Amino acid sequence: MNIDVLSIFPEMFEGIFGHSILKKAAEKGAVQYNVVNFRGFADNKHKTVDDYPYGGGAGMVLKPQPIFDAVSSLVEQAKKTAPRVILLCPQGERYTQKKAEELAKEDHLIFICGHYEGYDERIREHLVTDEISIGDYVLTGGELGAMVVIDSVVRLLPGVLGSEESHLQDSFSTGLLEHPHYTRPADFRGMKVPEVLLSGNHRHIEEWRMKESLKRTLNRRPDLLDDAELTEDQKKWLAELAKMDE
Repeated sequence: MNIDVLSIFPEMFEGIFGHSILKKAAEKGAVQYNVVNFRGFADNKHKTVDDYPYGGGAGMVLKPQPIFDAVSSLVEQAKKTAPRVILLCPQGERYTQKKAEELAKEDHLIFICGHYEGYDERIREHLVTDEISIGDYVLTGGELGAMVVIDSVVRLLPGVLGSEESHLQDSFSTGLLEHPHYTRPADFRGMKVPEVLLSGNHRHIEEWRMKESLKRTLNRRPDLLDDAELTEDQKKWLAELAKMDE
C-alpha cells in the first residue's frame, strides 16, 4: 500500500511513522509513506494556502488550488488505479473498524489534513472520495485524525502483525467488544485468573471468551448488538445475560 499525506506540518508524522508497528510495516515492505507539504504547491510568491471566506466570518479557509495540484501530482506519480482521497473533518462519517477494514483493501490512500476554519467546498465536492471524522469533537488540524486512521489501517495489512489472526478478535472486528485477557501470574495479590483459562479445554475457553465478549458488549456498548450477526447460541447466551442483569 502507498500512503500519501498532505499537511502543512509534515514533521508531525516523523514520530508515528518511525516507531512501533508502522515502522515495522514499512520495513517489511507492506506500506510506503510519503508526507507532502502542500504549501509547496501554492501558486503565489508568499506560498499562502488559505484566504478569507467569501461572505465574511471568522477564521481562514484552505484554498482549493494547492490541494488540487498536490493530489494531481501524487496521482500522476503513482500511475496506478485511482486512489482513495480522504478528507479528515468533523463533518465526515464516523470512523469505524469496518471502515478500516474497507480501506485496508486499497492500494493507494491520500490523506488531506486541513487547518484553520475549514476547506473550500470545491475540495469536498470534486476531489475527495471519503470524508472521515474520528469523533464528535474538533481538533486544531487533521493530522491527529490521519494518524489514527493510518494506524488502524496499516495493522490490518497482510504480514504486518506477528500473527495473521491477531486482529480478527479485536474489539469491533467481530461486531462485539473483545473478551478480557489474562497473563502470568495466575494469582496476583489474591486476584486470580478464571479457572477455565487454566483448564486446557479449548472448547470451554472459547465458550467463556464468547460469553465474556457478549457480556462486555451488553454492559458497555449495547448499541453494537443492534447490528451484530449473532449465532443461535450467542442469542441464547445473550438472553441469559440480560435476565441476570434484571
